[in-house]
Amino acid sequence: MYGGVNFEPYRARLEELVGGRMDSIETYPASEGFIAFQDDKDDSGLLLNTASGIFFEFIPVEKAFDKNPDRLMLSQVELHKDYALVINNNAGLWGYDIGDCVRFVSLDPYKLIVSGRVKHYISAFGEHVIGKEVEEAILKVASEHKISIVEFTVAPQVNPKDRSAPFHEWFVEFNIVPEDMKKFAREVDEEMCKQNIYYEDLIKGNILQPLKIRPMQKDAFREYMKSQGKLGGQNKVPRLSNDRKIADLLAAWTLK
Repeated sequence: MYGGVNFEPYRARLEELVGGRMDSIETYPASEGFIAFQDDKDDSGLLLNTASGIFFEFIPVEKAFDKNPDRLMLSQVELHKDYALVINNNAGLWGYDIGDCVRFVSLDPYKLIVSGRVKHYISAFGEHVIGKEVEEAILKVASEHKISIVEFTVAPQVNPKDRSAPFHEWFVEFNIVPEDMKKFAREVDEEMCKQNIYYEDLIKGNILQPLKIRPMQKDAFREYMKSQGKLGGQNKVPRLSNDRKIADLLAAWTLK
């Protein structure tokens, strides 16, 4: 049983250590309340916990940073759209944005997946890329190449030193580095285009050049988190940043 982070990027490595496939159940607990849980191991959707003293509201993610965004009730949500999750509970929280981004995969019953953190996104050019998209893109390609990912994060490179077009820069620690990195990166970029039409339009319009992958040294992310005083199970490496703060620090652990 797990919760608090997407397990899929780590599943292959853990099952390699264990020696076989494991059944798993995802939970969605938070300090503010127990929000949802997976009630069927063959269905990745999490059943929303609607009978525990929490009144849920949802803000379309594209309006999450507006000054006074409209908050939708559960009866108003739509499938496959991303929402910032807001809760009101019997412990005294009112209109509280917990910072998570969710996406409904069923409305009867209400089931959702956690698609990322509201503040973890890339939209330097209006692409609105979220965590779920980058995770699904790289995991699909990694699975096809039969390799596993230890950890990764993505940031925009707005001003390349060679003055070429901007691009998304992926810092990836591989368990085994792909033999053909250019082919691997190209396939991840193709998957990203399938995941996000805004990103696809920017690539086709030559506003962005295809993404670039920087393979990282062994334990690079562990050392980075240690350098920030955040080494430990309760701290997570952001999948996405809309600036270069993390990327510039990680550059010290890039494979030469």
